[in-house]
Amino acid sequence: MLKELTYSQLEDKIRQVNPSANFELLKKAYSYAEEAHRGQKRKSGEPYIQHCLWTAWYLAEMRLDSSTIATGLLHDVIDDTPRTNEDIKKEFGKEIAKLVEGITKLGKIKYRGIERHIENLRKMFMAMAEDIRVILVKLADRLHNMQTLNILPPEKAQRIALETVEIFTPIAYRLGIWEMKGRLEDLAFPYIHPKEYQWLVSQVKDKYERRQKYLERVKPIILKELRTEKIDPVEVLYRAKHYYGLFKKLKRYEMNLNKVYDLVALRIIVNTVEECYMVLGLVHKLWKPLPGRIKDYIALPKPNGYQSLHTTVFCEEGKITEIQIRTKKMNEEAERGIAAHWYYSEQKGLKAYIKKIVTLPPEKKFAWIQQLRDWQKELDSASPNEFLESLKIDFFKDRIFVFTPKGDVIDLPENATPIDFAYHIHTDVGDRTVAAKVDGKIIALDQNLKNGQVVEIITRKEKNVNRRWLDLAKTSLAKSKIKSSLRRQLNPEEEKKPPSAGPTPEKTKSTISPGKKKVKIVLGKPEVVGQKQIKLKLAKCCQPRLGDDIIGLVTRAEGVSVHKKSCENFQRLSKKSPQKVVPVEWR
Repeated sequence: MLKELTYSQLEDKIRQVNPSANFELLKKAYSYAEEAHRGQKRKSGEPYIQHCLWTAWYLAEMRLDSSTIATGLLHDVIDDTPRTNEDIKKEFGKEIAKLVEGITKLGKIKYRGIERHIENLRKMFMAMAEDIRVILVKLADRLHNMQTLNILPPEKAQRIALETVEIFTPIAYRLGIWEMKGRLEDLAFPYIHPKEYQWLVSQVKDKYERRQKYLERVKPIILKELRTEKIDPVEVLYRAKHYYGLFKKLKRYEMNLNKVYDLVALRIIVNTVEECYMVLGLVHKLWKPLPGRIKDYIALPKPNGYQSLHTTVFCEEGKITEIQIRTKKMNEEAERGIAAHWYYSEQKGLKAYIKKIVTLPPEKKFAWIQQLRDWQKELDSASPNEFLESLKIDFFKDRIFVFTPKGDVIDLPENATPIDFAYHIHTDVGDRTVAAKVDGKIIALDQNLKNGQVVEIITRKEKNVNRRWLDLAKTSLAKSKIKSSLRRQLNPEEEKKPPSAGPTPEKTKSTISPGKKKVKIVLGKPEVVGQKQIKLKLAKCCQPRLGDDIIGLVTRAEGVSVHKKSCENFQRLSKKSPQKVVPVEWR
């Protein structure tokens, strides 16, 4: 259990990182939240205001602006008290009211079926695309909730921990907030893999301590060499790998700790990029590097913005050691990610600052947030289970970074194929694909791509969409585009419609009586055996698309409503009126 936090301590913390913060606003937000939540207690028995204070504390650690920290204090007021959004707007203005409303709309995660859960996720991603600060408050809120999991029933605690590593830590990673990601994962680890957690802690505790003592002996050697070359480092420190990050890495090395060289890594922080490369040369002058273990994330940053030089060397006494070299700015961005992109400028005028933070940064590294919004539109008709599975694969799976022939970095999920790469570039590139080259050599379209490869897609003039590609593609985005292209390929009329459009059967005034007749949907044009016309509509609840197993249900208002066979709504309605079920098939 965390210690009790006071507003005075929070204010002291904010003064350390941002002396020009709007303390009048923050005090007012605290007083308002304290009064609104007065008498309420958490399941832990502590006053509810403690959750608000700790959420604000974590936002202060990320050095966010006064409005965002105030939102952290107020984020549960609408949800858990009689106060309304209009009350917040009246007291704190439109900006904070909009942020609080955005968080309130996300709702608390309630495990009442996957539909409710998926709806919360959809809202979360739309909110991210509108104002990234909403998700930053949500991450801070989740961090405190994770620290009080022990008071919940084991099954519920495990569900929340699992959701954290499947959804929230990947978001923190994609936003480049490494410290938040590591803390959330370590808090979830003992709940989702209790035995492995106990084993790992028992195995590495002494190793961590021995490694830190070893690096204490290495540190003066580095400092002496830097001074000789007149390089004044900002800091030389060492960082232990987070437990969960270590666990994931060990799974790739058959749980052999001797194969992990960055158990505790030495980090050298300097002032300029030029000094980074100078230090790399000095390190290699002192100790021989391991071939193939030099990574230049400064020249080629990761898509989430991470920049650093990594090298692994045979250090003192021949011990293999990872050394990271970066500037102070790179280090801040690695710790705080997207939050580090907006430095405090409240003294220069809050309006300019707000305009900067509300507008998504133009850098390519955060273009995935808009991609996420577009991706949601592509999967708008997916069932809840399909949506969640696609989300985990397309956006939250372990990532690989491959390059176009021009050197652009393309971020894809692990095990992605050239088909995924082609459709990531553009639908038209995917549709015209005939072959792929990796590092100059032709490869099969079903071959998995690997980190650092240069991928070139060979195309032809005519479209070449192949149904077999649905099995080759790993991302739901590519699968969705392939399905759309196949529909348009079979029916040229579909070319006039947007690529993401699903089949929309034409409506007529005719109706049909239930029976054994089959409704045949011909790529958007309904046809019924034995009748010339029929009023037909795709059900909004499950929105079937070409290729889905479908079934029809006769209704008064819409003629035949076409559902997926797996649709829970259809199953419920058909039990009440089995006589209204009509066999339906695609043609």
